[in-house]
Amino acid sequence: MPKPLSLSFDPIERADELWTRRWGAVPSMAAITSIMRAQQILLSQVDGVLKPYGLTFARYEALVLLTFSQAGELPLSKIGERLMVHPTSVTNTVDRLEKSGLVVRRPNPLDGRGVLAAITEHGRKAVEEATRELVGMDFGLGCYDEADCRELFEVLRPLRIAAGDFTPPDAQALTPRP
Repeated sequence: MPKPLSLSFDPIERADELWTRRWGAVPSMAAITSIMRAQQILLSQVDGVLKPYGLTFARYEALVLLTFSQAGELPLSKIGERLMVHPTSVTNTVDRLEKSGLVVRRPNPLDGRGVLAAITEHGRKAVEEATRELVGMDFGLGCYDEADCRELFEVLRPLRIAAGDFTPPDAQALTPRP
């Protein structure tokens, strides 16, 4: 797919100027548009690295999560909880990983109705190789240094907290116990 021609102006900045003239200043419009465009750019770059492994970023995240677990396996419900995705998404992700031979499903011995996803040796090899490549391209964020990446993380963190992704430890300390 050919790369689109680069514009001689920032279209998001231009949209912000036009928006301001028509409806007044709304800095959040330019911010969200920038975030959404950044997400498109990053997903395209990361997916380009992951495609030869038969992975998408969602499948890669699931494999990484399994490698972080002690036994290399987790209940599907735990995968969904940790990746903050709907159970249907986890099922689809694990289906694809299983078809590729990167994970296997097995009954959960601790829960008669539950299912575990377990990473295979092929899955471990794929995630290690893909990770080396992603780290090598700085996950698409090579134009930022370490301090910039930490700042991006911190700038986006309040949004994630407000969405209920997690309760920060300092807020937990302030919560009265029953």
